[in-house]
Amino acid sequence: MPITVGIADLKAGKAPDVIVTYALGSCVGICLYDASTKVGGLAHIMLPLSTEAAAYTADNKYRYADTGIAELITLMERKGASKTRMTAKIAGGAQMFSSNSAVFNIGERNVIAVRQILAKNGIRIAAQAVGSNYGRTVFFHTDKGTMEVRAATKPTQMM
Repeated sequence: MPITVGIADLKAGKAPDVIVTYALGSCVGICLYDASTKVGGLAHIMLPLSTEAAAYTADNKYRYADTGIAELITLMERKGASKTRMTAKIAGGAQMFSSNSAVFNIGERNVIAVRQILAKNGIRIAAQAVGSNYGRTVFFHTDKGTMEVRAATKPTQMM
């Protein structure tokens, strides 16, 4: 039975757990993995930075890339992972609405923020399926650190 991550949510597990999040449109799914301990985690973030949000509270810290990634790292460390060994795989960040405005392209802003925050934490992105204009579902397999990306109109990708 997969561990389900909702929108603005995150979970961690250990092999052989499978962690899944559905309906990534402009949201980004961040899979972190420590291959030594086989501890993996998945965050489903909605927005780039808590510092830009007028509505930020401690109750919604999983919603933002900066605070959500920090919380996922902490949760995984409690399960035995080490940040120095973590790698990342990311998916989502689609432009779901047609517009030339950066304000409306929240998907691209989310991807940029995720990349910056991972780099700041010294976590390398090993694979990504981001951008375009379609939604995705992500299954993260903690036994091998594999991210499975499914989309209604595209072939399944194993990364």
